[in-house]
Amino acid sequence: MSEAEDFNARIVAEFRANHGKVGGNFEGAPLLLLHNTGARSGRKIVKPMMYLRDGDRYLVFASKGGAPENPAWYHNLVAHPDVEIEVGDETIPVRAEVLTGEERDRKYAEQAALYPGFADYQEKTDRIIPVVALVPSASAR
Repeated sequence: MSEAEDFNARIVAEFRANHGKVGGNFEGAPLLLLHNTGARSGRKIVKPMMYLRDGDRYLVFASKGGAPENPAWYHNLVAHPDVEIEVGDETIPVRAEVLTGEERDRKYAEQAALYPGFADYQEKTDRIIPVVALVPSASAR
């Protein structure tokens, strides 16, 4: 298991043991667990990430710390948009929709105002960091 996979496994275990709450760098931040399928590998992956609640949607940000490329989970969602998330003790089926244009810009700015690290991530890269809305499926509403 890589260091990143081990880190994620510890966060996932802490999240599940504490009803969606974790400490460390994520303490107090809204965190969800994204269940996705590898675009190439077909492997099932659970990834902890911060989110911004937007009505019934959960917005996630493909920042990858300002790296020049999008994170793997973003490509996974584009390839397989019907996924599940865990929020607190609840598992919710959702569909991933990539936001564009003014809506994307407004929602990214909202996240960056709440968590200035996201503004730093955008400054560090030439790419436009994608914003993905995770929309509860009709059966979950």
